[in-house]
Amino acid sequence: MRKIIFFTTVVTFLSVSFTLVQAQKNADEKIRKVLYFNPEVEPDIDEIKEPTNTAFFSAVSDNFSGRKNKMLRAEVQVPFDSIDKQTITDYCLNNDADFAIVSKVRYFKVGIGKYVFSNQVVVSMKLFAADGNLVTESDYDTYRKNMRLLGSTVNSIKIGTEGAIKDIIKKLRKLKPTEAEL
Repeated sequence: MRKIIFFTTVVTFLSVSFTLVQAQKNADEKIRKVLYFNPEVEPDIDEIKEPTNTAFFSAVSDNFSGRKNKMLRAEVQVPFDSIDKQTITDYCLNNDADFAIVSKVRYFKVGIGKYVFSNQVVVSMKLFAADGNLVTESDYDTYRKNMRLLGSTVNSIKIGTEGAIKDIIKKLRKLKPTEAEL
């Protein structure tokens, strides 16, 4: 009787272990790696590039903390309007990324005459597959979408980045329901 109980216990333990290992493999397969390049900043002023990059990647990392995806950062700025397909493919291959996002942050001032209330931004993003093909793109204007007059530039960048990412995810769900969890 003891041998039967021991044998049943060992078989049960092995089957549960095997099931847990399979579940971990399935979870690892669903994790997608998204490569972000430094955003192109307009106007092209060196003093605002570093704070823009910091605020942009802070918003991206906050947005990815609750998702099953992994964010990768490339310390390279790719021109937003003239993107080379081979460059995207090479960076995705070298970083083992499934997607790449090229972005642009354009500043504009809101005010009347010489009085400036705040700096608002338009955050534009283009999502590319690992093979370099454009999947979707998005623009988010913090002034038109939120009607914010007052606020810091850092908050405008964060709100614009989050809005652009949410818009890309919404468009992805419409394109391919299987890849909805970006």
